[in-house]
Amino acid sequence: MDAADFTLTPELDAQIAQAAGWLRDARSVVALTGAGLSVESGIPPFRGPGGLWTKYGEPPLDGYQRFMRDPAKAWRERLNPKEAWAKGLAETLAAAKPNAGHRALAALADLDLLDTLITQNVDDLHAQAGQRSLLEIHGNHHWLRCLECHQRFHPKAIAVDPEKLPPLCPECGGVVKGDTVSFGEPIPPRVLRACIDAVERANCILVVGTSATVYPAAEFPMDVLRRGGRAIEVNPYPSDFTPYATTSLQGPAGAVLSRLVDHAKGRAAA
Repeated sequence: MDAADFTLTPELDAQIAQAAGWLRDARSVVALTGAGLSVESGIPPFRGPGGLWTKYGEPPLDGYQRFMRDPAKAWRERLNPKEAWAKGLAETLAAAKPNAGHRALAALADLDLLDTLITQNVDDLHAQAGQRSLLEIHGNHHWLRCLECHQRFHPKAIAVDPEKLPPLCPECGGVVKGDTVSFGEPIPPRVLRACIDAVERANCILVVGTSATVYPAAEFPMDVLRRGGRAIEVNPYPSDFTPYATTSLQGPAGAVLSRLVDHAKGRAAA
């Protein structure tokens, strides 16, 4: 659904108003976001028509194992990418900017109506939008991470010498790789534990731009529901998660979430 073609119906607006009331009444709210949220920022989904991997080819499914076999080679490829998928992804992410959906989620946090945001995206757009209490379960393409102590570093904090690869952690001396979780790589335990703790506190979850089918993130909304909480889905179309959602707000995330903020502030006059 293109945002330009979207019309807010009275029925959907009433659903959004109800969802805003649930956010205000909740003990703790967590959000889970996926690739669908960033489509409005010009980042296509990975698979399917127009997808990044459809256009440029898929990255290797054993990327983590390749890194561990030869970290120096992996770093040379990172510094001078030759594969079409790597170049295409880097160019797409560099051009993207936060959209209205990212800004609306940050506004909900500023209103104390969203305690923690868990994103499966690596695009850095939530951080750029000023999101508070952000957990990037699949990492961030800008950042680096030590494989031993799991400390994350801004690239400027690590001196990368092309003649001495891979770079080593200034804290523990461990091997440093890009923060993005590669295929075959375990979720860093520190961020996974923080996600689980946030979900256990929550009795309401926003599920935005994701069908919630990739584990372990897919378990988060189901956990809230099993404990009697509410799950508010925001997606342009029905998803695999829609049958389980307490309510499904179907429309572009930017428009729906912006309207949710309006209702949360009590200024959503038609």
